[in-house]
Amino acid sequence: MKLVSYLKEEHEQLGVLVNNMIYDMEVLHPDLPNTMNMFLNYWEDTYPQAMAGELMLREGTRTSNKGVPLDDVHLLAPVPFPTSCRDGYAFRQHVAAARRNRKVEMIPEFDQFPIFYLTNHHSISGPGDIRCMPDHFHKLDFELEVAIVICKHGRNIIAEHAHEYIGGLMIMNDLSARGLQMEEMKLNLGPAKGKDFSTVIGPWLVTLDELQAYEIPAKENHTGMGWNMTMKCWVNGKQVSEGNVGDMDWTFAEIIERASYGVDLYPGDVIGSGTVGTGCFLELNGTGKLNDPNYEAQWLQAGDIVEMEIEHLGKLKNKIVAEDSTWSILSQKKNV
Repeated sequence: MKLVSYLKEEHEQLGVLVNNMIYDMEVLHPDLPNTMNMFLNYWEDTYPQAMAGELMLREGTRTSNKGVPLDDVHLLAPVPFPTSCRDGYAFRQHVAAARRNRKVEMIPEFDQFPIFYLTNHHSISGPGDIRCMPDHFHKLDFELEVAIVICKHGRNIIAEHAHEYIGGLMIMNDLSARGLQMEEMKLNLGPAKGKDFSTVIGPWLVTLDELQAYEIPAKENHTGMGWNMTMKCWVNGKQVSEGNVGDMDWTFAEIIERASYGVDLYPGDVIGSGTVGTGCFLELNGTGKLNDPNYEAQWLQAGDIVEMEIEHLGKLKNKIVAEDSTWSILSQKKNV
């Protein structure tokens, strides 16, 4: 299934996408909740009911005139109000390239355990405008990622069983203000202000039943599963990035295992993969400069259109918008 959240009469509404038409959950079954958070909280009951109704719609054994064309709605993030948001560091290619570009050795700990950071789950958004303050434009960057949402409560979840806690996959763009990020991480803490202003997910959540044809085994010495799905990003119509979800070294199952160690995970928790290889300007600029000293670095600017596409997960489109402000926290640094 493709689950969407959209704005209906100024309220969040959960629906299912079938043949470019959105149907509210009541069309599938009268007892289904109409928000994503409620749907996830009662997943073991709601998911089978929704799947049965969606199948009838797709096969034509159930008809409804209550569908709304996809182009006529204002899409929200599929999970508009996550209970938390973590972002991982799962693609070795990205980490190795970024360290090579800084002329430092690959960090051996990458291959020992999966890591993640907690970001601001109140700054989640979906397709549309991304509002940025002046300091965000100091090396503003996209990050091409895939994300999951947790669909049932768990604690101390072992990787072998972790797939049972994955509600589905969606595209993630972990927007990064590299100027702020580089400043604060000199203190070995963060990222914080370089990341907390915007994380984009969407355009819909695709449940695992619809992704079975793309499943592939985890890499050697890893546990869980991957998905052979192409990932691409365009900025202002020019393709800048390409990778594959299957290139993840650490699996979501392994990230869930570490994240849940001594900690409760809840329905609605979002977990990102981290950046795919070539999946951000920081890496692309570093590689370009390494190969050509005259390479001109590129960063996102106000008015830029960022489009991300992952095979079978849709296309996520955003516009970078400058807030009407001149306030800078970078300018407030103390000189001592």
